[in-house]
Amino acid sequence: MPRAVIGRLSLYLRELEAFERRGETTVSSSLLGSALGINDAQVRKDLACFGQFGRPGIGYRIAELIRALRQILGIDRDWPTAIIGVGNLGRALLRYRGFRNRGFHIVALFDNDPKKIGQTVGGLVVQPLERLGEVAEELGLRLAILTVPGEAAGRVAELAAGCGIRGLLNFAPVTLTVPEPLSVISVDLSIQLENLAYRVLHEPNGGEAITD
Repeated sequence: MPRAVIGRLSLYLRELEAFERRGETTVSSSLLGSALGINDAQVRKDLACFGQFGRPGIGYRIAELIRALRQILGIDRDWPTAIIGVGNLGRALLRYRGFRNRGFHIVALFDNDPKKIGQTVGGLVVQPLERLGEVAEELGLRLAILTVPGEAAGRVAELAAGCGIRGLLNFAPVTLTVPEPLSVISVDLSIQLENLAYRVLHEPNGGEAITD
């Protein structure tokens, strides 16, 4: 499935949850897409990739579609998650409550800095990278957030893959080539700011929101 489609599913889910909080029970494809700058045909096409959800004359039942999207995205369950790299960014992400609200529970911290190992941060003890495999098996870790320097990212990603980690959210400013079945999504904040600067410079009247 194209990554762009999966990204839009997350956007649809957030809009549906907003409709539900306002007491709405049904929504049309045009209304669902309008707040996101997505046309109704694209909404219907995206959702049709995963099943038949809409009803003629009714649209989408919000509660039903929320349940379906949560299941498709895999957030109808809890995901024990580790942070590898307990610097400023890692600590900031540890404090972010949005992860827990979506089922991602930070349950372990790792670093290779002797000064950090053994410290308690956010109620968790920072452990050495050498224990990643042991802890991953003990806690059922499948996901990890990588916030290490770029020069260490490749080595740490390979270590994570060998320890049973299957998904990495990579904040290191490098492109990772990783062995299967490890999946990586990279978040480069500098690139996002460069994209934003371009849009402000060349599109003074604004434009569509960047969602990916």
